[in-house]
Amino acid sequence: MIPKERAHLRVAADSHTGMRHSNNEDNFSVGAYSVSATDATPSVFAIIADGIGGHQAGEVASEIATEMISQAIAESDASQPATIMQAAILQASNAIRTQSEADPDKSGMGTTTICAWVIGNRLYSASVGNSRLYLIRDGRMHQLNIDHTWVQEAVEAGILSKEQAREHPNSNIIRRYVGSGKPVDVDIRLRQNPGDSNAQAEKGQGMLLQPGDRLLLCSDGLHDLVADDVIQQIILENDLDDAVQALIAEANENGGKDNITVVLLQVPATKRKTTDRKAVVGISLLGVILLSFIGLLLVAGLGFAAYRYFTPTKTSTPTPTTLPTNTLPPTVTFTLTAPPTLTQTPTLTPSPRPSQTNTLPPSRTLSPTTDNASAPGNLTGTGTTTPGSGAATSTPTP
Repeated sequence: MIPKERAHLRVAADSHTGMRHSNNEDNFSVGAYSVSATDATPSVFAIIADGIGGHQAGEVASEIATEMISQAIAESDASQPATIMQAAILQASNAIRTQSEADPDKSGMGTTTICAWVIGNRLYSASVGNSRLYLIRDGRMHQLNIDHTWVQEAVEAGILSKEQAREHPNSNIIRRYVGSGKPVDVDIRLRQNPGDSNAQAEKGQGMLLQPGDRLLLCSDGLHDLVADDVIQQIILENDLDDAVQALIAEANENGGKDNITVVLLQVPATKRKTTDRKAVVGISLLGVILLSFIGLLLVAGLGFAAYRYFTPTKTSTPTPTTLPTNTLPPTVTFTLTAPPTLTQTPTLTPSPRPSQTNTLPPSRTLSPTTDNASAPGNLTGTGTTTPGSGAATSTPTP
């Protein structure tokens, strides 16, 4: 598979030593991938390993299991998830047993493990020991895997009730662990519903997850000290990150006798496409075709609207150049009315006055060289004109 920086699920996780231990023998890992270069289906793999054995040997065993199993998943083609997980856990178990036999200080070391592998929107799981996987859906929580403990066998045999099993002194005795002296039996049963039989659980791999589903992986440091109904309430009432911290705090308040590790995964509320590559390509191609068709319709509509807008409409209304209001004759007629204003200019041509007595004798003539000569029929002299009277008064010059 191909590693990715972002997971298609929401992820929150943390681990705490508890109140009675100085070291933490739990290990966990969460990785995000794409299936391959030709298959972009998203994938998330989460694992918790709870080490057992003294002198920090349990810490070594859980680290080996976490690293080897995670690496095997990352290098796989994700074609057979349950089978791939089984093989990876067996390989890690052999490596832990080999190191345990080679180092006396690590003799008898081992680890539990719970694995959850989500490919697209399908869940696959494998487990050994008493670490758990829960599903929280529609406000209710139930365990998906099955514990490998003495008390669980007693419950299945009808010897103990679930309530009695929680308080039984043998509740921490495990029947299987990774690194044991004999080949480990990896459990791939997945109970999709609380009442599923073993036969139904064996067919539960590839469980279809729904938007809003939450998956809880935890070590026994949580579920031994916090009842299932309290775990459910905390998860439902808090955001993912806050829920992780609240669960750890609750376990510590109840004694914190063991290491506590919590991993929460959530399917986004908005459903994402997780179909195979061919289906994605087909859907994408159909979408492109539909969008192209819609685009052509829009272009055609806009083109028609532009044509109607810019093309003149032919009507019987006369064009503006033939309208009478745009002709010049009225303007010419207006300018010809100016002559009346010219009559206001005064002239010095005196009109004949019957009362004038200063006429020259008939025998006297005017010399053409006289300085005061004027045109025939006119008198020259200094005079005043009274505006508007139409008459001039003249004093003859001798």
